[in-house]
Amino acid sequence: MSVRRLSPNQPESFAFSAETLKQVKSWIANYPPGKQQSAVIPLLWLVQKQEGWVSEPAIRVVAETLGMPVIRVLENATFYTMFMLEPVGDVALVQVCGTTPCMLRGAGDLIKVCKSKIGPHDHRSADGKFYWQEVECLGACSSAPMAAINDYYYEDLTAESFGKILDDFAAGKKPKPGSAIGRQCAAPEGGPLTLTDPSLYDGSRAKKIKIPNLPAPNPPQKEKA
Repeated sequence: MSVRRLSPNQPESFAFSAETLKQVKSWIANYPPGKQQSAVIPLLWLVQKQEGWVSEPAIRVVAETLGMPVIRVLENATFYTMFMLEPVGDVALVQVCGTTPCMLRGAGDLIKVCKSKIGPHDHRSADGKFYWQEVECLGACSSAPMAAINDYYYEDLTAESFGKILDDFAAGKKPKPGSAIGRQCAAPEGGPLTLTDPSLYDGSRAKKIKIPNLPAPNPPQKEKA
């Protein structure tokens, strides 16, 4: 496992926004008294959704909010790679999957695009808009190669389609996530090959089944004295 450390450049302070604070209270309320520290991961995630990354002052605020040692919150933040420990791009956090299925299908070409358009991995781009990294399996192997950008998956990519997506983000657009070739979920290219009859799953067959009327159960008999 790689060593994960906090960024040497830290803000002076952190505070939950009014909207985030509502969600913080909602998450804490999900746990019984004495167990509120179990909300540490949801609270760290709320920090990241608000700021884009998890800073040291934010870790201290989470610890104070949950009444737990700072080191315990730090352990969670540094263990889970879902938490970014340094500032990321203001527009897009790009995570290219480099696991075997994606690499065999062209992830290397996507990485070249990132290096060309964004710069070195694990660093913000010169304009501060982008940040990219190579990650391990994101669970969309059937539509490899793919990348997660912010909260969404972009699948069945080529160097050309991926480059166009990054250009659209840079231009302030919001590219539609999903398969670049119109694949339906994890179906084969070109569409499903099995279970293609809609009546198998639309409930129409179930409506034609007649359930016979069953006789009413006999009332319980009183025991003879």
